[in-house]
Amino acid sequence: MAAGTERKATGIIAQAGLQPYQEKPGEEYMNADQQEHFKKILSTWRSQLRAEVDKTMHHMQDEAANFPDPVDRASQEEEFSLELRTRDRERKLIKKIEKTLQLIESDDFGFCDECGVDIGIRRLEARPTADLCIDCKTLAEIKEKQNAGY
Repeated sequence: MAAGTERKATGIIAQAGLQPYQEKPGEEYMNADQQEHFKKILSTWRSQLRAEVDKTMHHMQDEAANFPDPVDRASQEEEFSLELRTRDRERKLIKKIEKTLQLIESDDFGFCDECGVDIGIRRLEARPTADLCIDCKTLAEIKEKQNAGY
Protein backbone atom coordinates (compact mmCIF):
# COMPACT_ATOMS: atom_id res chain seq x y z
CA MET A 1 0.00 0.00 0.00
CA ALA A 2 1.34 3.44 -0.91
CA ALA A 3 2.29 5.75 1.93
CA GLY A 4 -0.36 8.31 0.95
CA THR A 5 -3.11 5.69 0.89
CA GLU A 6 -1.94 4.30 4.20
CA ARG A 7 -2.02 7.77 5.79
CA LYS A 8 -5.49 8.37 4.33
CA ALA A 9 -6.80 5.11 5.74
CA THR A 10 -5.20 5.70 9.12
CA GLY A 11 -6.61 9.23 9.10
CA ILE A 12 -10.17 8.12 8.37
CA ILE A 13 -10.03 5.40 11.01
CA ALA A 14 -8.45 7.71 13.61
CA GLN A 15 -10.96 10.49 12.92
CA ALA A 16 -13.76 8.00 13.43
CA GLY A 17 -12.22 7.27 16.85
CA LEU A 18 -11.45 3.69 15.87
CA GLN A 19 -8.51 1.38 15.74
CA PRO A 20 -7.84 -0.87 12.74
CA TYR A 21 -10.14 -3.86 12.96
CA GLN A 22 -8.60 -6.85 14.73
CA GLU A 23 -9.92 -10.05 13.23
CA LYS A 24 -10.60 -12.90 15.62
CA PRO A 25 -9.56 -16.47 14.74
CA GLY A 26 -12.32 -18.25 12.81
CA GLU A 27 -14.37 -15.07 12.51
CA GLU A 28 -16.85 -14.95 9.63
CA TYR A 29 -16.06 -12.32 7.00
CA MET A 30 -18.32 -9.24 7.10
CA ASN A 31 -20.06 -10.19 10.30
CA ALA A 32 -22.08 -7.64 12.31
CA ASP A 33 -18.98 -6.30 14.16
CA GLN A 34 -17.09 -5.71 10.92
CA GLN A 35 -20.11 -4.09 9.29
CA GLU A 36 -20.51 -1.77 12.28
CA HIS A 37 -16.81 -0.89 12.11
CA PHE A 38 -17.16 0.20 8.48
CA LYS A 39 -20.47 1.97 9.13
CA LYS A 40 -18.72 4.15 11.72
CA ILE A 41 -15.81 4.88 9.37
CA LEU A 42 -18.09 5.79 6.46
CA SER A 43 -20.51 7.85 8.56
CA THR A 44 -17.68 9.86 10.09
CA TRP A 45 -16.08 10.42 6.69
CA ARG A 46 -19.43 11.57 5.25
CA SER A 47 -19.96 13.97 8.15
CA GLN A 48 -16.50 15.47 7.67
CA LEU A 49 -17.09 15.98 3.96
CA ARG A 50 -20.46 17.63 4.61
CA ALA A 51 -18.83 19.96 7.14
CA GLU A 52 -16.26 20.95 4.50
CA VAL A 53 -19.06 21.76 2.06
CA ASP A 54 -20.74 23.97 4.67
CA LYS A 55 -17.45 25.66 5.48
CA THR A 56 -16.86 26.42 1.80
CA MET A 57 -20.32 27.90 1.37
CA HIS A 58 -19.82 30.20 4.35
CA HIS A 59 -16.32 31.13 3.22
CA MET A 60 -17.50 32.02 -0.25
CA GLN A 61 -20.41 34.06 1.09
CA ASP A 62 -18.21 35.89 3.58
CA GLU A 63 -15.33 36.48 1.18
CA ALA A 64 -17.33 37.35 -1.91
CA ALA A 65 -16.41 40.89 -2.86
CA ASN A 66 -16.62 42.93 -5.98
CA PHE A 67 -13.02 44.00 -6.27
CA PRO A 68 -12.51 47.04 -8.48
CA ASP A 69 -9.12 45.70 -9.55
CA PRO A 70 -9.59 43.08 -12.31
CA VAL A 71 -6.52 41.11 -11.14
CA ASP A 72 -7.90 40.83 -7.59
CA ARG A 73 -11.32 39.84 -8.93
CA ALA A 74 -9.78 37.21 -11.24
CA SER A 75 -7.69 35.83 -8.39
CA GLN A 76 -10.75 35.47 -6.18
CA GLU A 77 -12.75 33.84 -8.98
CA GLU A 78 -9.94 31.34 -9.58
CA GLU A 79 -9.81 30.53 -5.85
CA PHE A 80 -13.57 30.01 -5.77
CA SER A 81 -13.42 27.88 -8.92
CA LEU A 82 -10.82 25.58 -7.35
CA GLU A 83 -12.87 25.28 -4.16
CA LEU A 84 -16.01 24.46 -6.13
CA ARG A 85 -14.21 21.76 -8.14
CA THR A 86 -12.93 20.23 -4.93
CA ARG A 87 -16.39 20.33 -3.37
CA ASP A 88 -17.87 18.75 -6.50
CA ARG A 89 -15.45 15.83 -6.17
CA GLU A 90 -16.38 15.57 -2.49
CA ARG A 91 -20.09 15.65 -3.37
CA LYS A 92 -19.52 12.67 -5.68
CA LEU A 93 -17.59 10.93 -2.91
CA ILE A 94 -20.47 11.52 -0.48
CA LYS A 95 -22.80 9.79 -2.95
CA LYS A 96 -20.36 6.89 -3.19
CA ILE A 97 -20.19 6.69 0.62
CA GLU A 98 -23.99 6.66 0.84
CA LYS A 99 -24.14 3.88 -1.78
CA THR A 100 -21.59 1.92 0.26
CA LEU A 101 -23.62 2.41 3.45
CA GLN A 102 -26.64 0.98 1.59
CA LEU A 103 -24.53 -2.03 0.61
CA ILE A 104 -23.75 -2.60 4.30
CA GLU A 105 -27.46 -2.44 5.14
CA SER A 106 -28.26 -5.01 2.43
CA ASP A 107 -25.36 -7.32 3.47
CA ASP A 108 -23.66 -6.87 0.08
CA PHE A 109 -20.65 -4.92 1.36
CA GLY A 110 -17.10 -6.22 1.18
CA PHE A 111 -17.37 -8.43 -1.88
CA CYS A 112 -15.89 -7.79 -5.32
CA ASP A 113 -18.41 -6.63 -7.94
CA GLU A 114 -16.51 -8.53 -10.65
CA CYS A 115 -15.63 -11.91 -9.17
CA GLY A 116 -17.50 -12.01 -5.85
CA VAL A 117 -14.50 -12.79 -3.61
CA ASP A 118 -13.83 -11.01 -0.31
CA ILE A 119 -12.25 -7.60 -0.86
CA GLY A 120 -10.53 -7.88 2.51
CA ILE A 121 -10.59 -5.88 5.74
CA ARG A 122 -7.26 -4.06 5.19
CA ARG A 123 -8.14 -2.98 1.65
CA LEU A 124 -11.53 -1.74 2.84
CA GLU A 125 -9.92 0.19 5.67
CA ALA A 126 -7.60 1.81 3.15
CA ARG A 127 -10.45 2.54 0.73
CA PRO A 128 -13.82 1.96 2.43
CA THR A 129 -15.74 2.53 -0.82
CA ALA A 130 -13.76 -0.10 -2.78
CA ASP A 131 -15.98 -2.35 -4.84
CA LEU A 132 -13.28 -4.47 -6.50
CA CYS A 133 -10.77 -6.89 -5.00
CA ILE A 134 -7.13 -6.01 -5.56
CA ASP A 135 -6.76 -8.51 -8.44
CA CYS A 136 -9.78 -7.19 -10.37
CA LYS A 137 -8.76 -3.58 -9.70
CA THR A 138 -5.24 -4.27 -10.97
CA LEU A 139 -6.63 -5.92 -14.09
CA ALA A 140 -9.03 -2.99 -14.68
CA GLU A 141 -6.13 -0.52 -14.38
CA ILE A 142 -4.05 -2.53 -16.87
CA LYS A 143 -6.95 -2.55 -19.34
CA GLU A 144 -7.45 1.18 -18.80
CA LYS A 145 -3.78 1.88 -19.58
CA GLN A 146 -3.96 -0.30 -22.70
CA ASN A 147 -7.07 1.52 -23.94
CA ALA A 148 -5.67 4.98 -23.13
CA GLY A 149 -3.49 4.86 -26.23
CA TYR A 150 -6.51 4.59 -28.53
